[in-house]
Formats: sequence, structure tokens, C-alpha cells
Amino acid sequence: MRFEDAPKLHRSGSGPALVLLHCLGVDHHFWNFARELDRNYTLVRYDLPGHGATPLPKDSYTIEDLSRQLELMLREAGIDRAHLAGISLGGLIAQHFAAANPDVVDRLILVDTTPRYVDEMRRMWAVRAQTARQEGVPALIDGLLKIWFSDAAVARDAPAVQYVRSALARCSGEGYALACEALAAADLRADAERIKAPTLVVCGEDDIPSFLDAARWLQQNITGAKLAWIPGTRHASVIEKPEQALDLMRGFLKA
Repeated sequence: MRFEDAPKLHRSGSGPALVLLHCLGVDHHFWNFARELDRNYTLVRYDLPGHGATPLPKDSYTIEDLSRQLELMLREAGIDRAHLAGISLGGLIAQHFAAANPDVVDRLILVDTTPRYVDEMRRMWAVRAQTARQEGVPALIDGLLKIWFSDAAVARDAPAVQYVRSALARCSGEGYALACEALAAADLRADAERIKAPTLVVCGEDDIPSFLDAARWLQQNITGAKLAWIPGTRHASVIEKPEQALDLMRGFLKA
């Protein structure tokens, strides 16, 4: 599939490019916590199709389509080498892109993501897609916050929780549903051995078991990959504890 409406690239800073890919239901502002990295890197962010300011695509799409879209966008922007970081949905895009474009990716950071969802979660994506279409994404918010954040963060309504709640409330139901279906269909396990970039896998220590297993699988199946846990966090690990996340990112990117 070729997307008719290309997302707007948001660029800041100077130095080597660092492309940041957000997760399902939010937008490029997810990565605001990492803005200080623009002292050393050119940060490149955008809203995925049907998210934020990027229009809803006319047809369904796959993770491979999103990876090819990124390839075209970087080429048109004149970016021939970049570090790449993605969380969850963004992490799947990053996996495929790094496997398909080994000469483009310098270093790869995969956050709270998986190469393939277990069968139970694949069925869950169909339920979420149906809910998003029929009732809207706001109907999912309370349940999602409990998956994304620790109980303590939700209870104190931390700024990261406020951002995610607001972003989900604005998210297109159809945009969310199409992304759910792309996630359900994805199977990137064969891509792991094709990833040549030095890779850091990051995961919230209290994420759901299938993501904990996926983090270990990625570390074991991507040559030379390193695995780091962020204690006391769930699926949105890097925005619940941004200081730890930034320390991990800085150390890995400088290595």
C-alpha cells in the first residue's frame, strides 16, 4: 500500500538523526520527554497514519507498509543514516525497517514491543478494533491506562498519564482500529536475524508477561542485542520513568 498523505516530519536539534516512533493511540508528542537529546542529535518525529495530525488512510495497511512509508520519508528528507527508536507499535515498525534497511540504521532501540503477538492478544486486537469503531477510543481509556502505567502513576494522575489520556481521547476510532488490525497480523520473527544494527531492548519490569517474554526473545535472537529493564513500570515504561529511559538511551547511543 502507498499512503496518499505523507505525515509531517518534526525535526529539531543538530547532529546524527534519531528517528522516534510512537505507539498506538498517541502521537509524536509521546517523545517530548526526549527533547533534550536534540543537543546531540537531530530528532525526527511524526504522527503515524490515523494518529495526531496525519490523515486516516483509505485502506487497511500492514507493519511492512508503515516501514516502507518511513523508508520513503527518510529518503525524501535526505536522511541516509539514522539511529532508530520505537515503542510498541513503533517498535514493530523499527524492527522491520532495521531488517529491511541495514545500511540505514546505525543503532536500534526497541521499547516494550514484540515481533509477534501471542494468539490471545491477537484475538484481543480484534475486540479492541471493534470497540474503537463502535464506541470510540475513549471507551478503552480506563483499561489501557492500567496496562500502560503502574497503579501509583494512575492514582496520582502523573503528567505522562494525563498526556496519554488526552491523546487517546482525541484518537480516531477508525485510525486506532486499523492499527490494531496491523498489529494482530504482524509476524516479524524472521526479521530478527536480519537486524545488523547494535540493538538495545528496553522493557518495563512490570509489563504483561507476553511483553516480558518478547523482550527476552528479541535479546536472544538479534545478534549482540542488550536488554535493559525499567523497574516499577509497565507498558509505557519510558514516559513513566523518563530519567531512567534517557540514561539508557544516552549511554547506548554514545557507546
